[in-house]
Amino acid sequence: MASQTPIKTVQAAAAVAEVPPEDVQVRRRRKWFGDARGQSLTPMGWVGQIVRWVLLLLFAALFMYPLAWLLAASLKPRGEVFDNRLIPNTFVPENYLVAFDEMPLANWIGNSIFIAVLAAVLVAVSSSLVAFGFAYYRFPGRGVLFGIVLATMMLPGAVTLVPQYLIWNQLGFVGTHVPLWGANLFGSAFYIFLQRQFFLGLPRELFEAAKLDGLSAWGQFWRIAMPLSVPSFVIILLFEFQASWNNLQAALIYLNTGSQEGYTVPLGIASAMTKYSPTAGGQGDYQYVMVAAVLVTIPMLILFAFGQRSFITGIATTGRKG
Repeated sequence: MASQTPIKTVQAAAAVAEVPPEDVQVRRRRKWFGDARGQSLTPMGWVGQIVRWVLLLLFAALFMYPLAWLLAASLKPRGEVFDNRLIPNTFVPENYLVAFDEMPLANWIGNSIFIAVLAAVLVAVSSSLVAFGFAYYRFPGRGVLFGIVLATMMLPGAVTLVPQYLIWNQLGFVGTHVPLWGANLFGSAFYIFLQRQFFLGLPRELFEAAKLDGLSAWGQFWRIAMPLSVPSFVIILLFEFQASWNNLQAALIYLNTGSQEGYTVPLGIASAMTKYSPTAGGQGDYQYVMVAAVLVTIPMLILFAFGQRSFITGIATTGRKG
């Protein structure tokens, strides 16, 4: 009987191998046109699918319309910028070359990239350090101190606006780029909370074993915690890069006294709107403003395209422990 077992096993395997695999096209049709269990849809199910796809397409078109309008406006002559046509009557691709002559656009983009990258990296590292301390070290008053950190999120930005300006003015940094990224050296309450929640989801045994092996506290953070927290770290980088990239208020307060070459993109576009406004003596050449708006939108699209997987992973895994 024992000798027959391998023979039966081989025969059963051969029988299974003779069964043709499910056709790829059938599986694909089940995926797109079946329900969650792969079964064919009923007439009411088909209606639901059609309604769902129509709604998705409508909302997608609704959200894509401003970008399509902006791109079309950047390719129009001055008199057709606001005619609301998505396909210009007259294509003027030269706008993209003339815009760099009309405005120091390259300087604005360079300044914004420098400030946004520096601000994102600094706040991500500093917030992660503080979050690691709150997550893995027990000390008296830890809960109270963490509550105070979270309470700072309740303060409106207008409350700290004047004190921050006075501090930077006393330090002599008004008119420079330092105030736009310097405060990120001290972390952010929201990012500290985000990273702490992620760190709490990591196995504590990893750090205890590393400590027994003689790894220092900095080594535990840099060699264990940071590599494992890449998804949430990418979230912080994306959030802060976007916030810094679009920050008009800070640039308006701290950079408005300098030359236009030192402006960031939001402040530069705001100044260009004033420059070309007919009420301010301009000729209404808003097509160059549209070119600038299109060019400054591209980096954010690229950044999200490369970071969306980590972004989605981080959102899904952050906050699973409290």
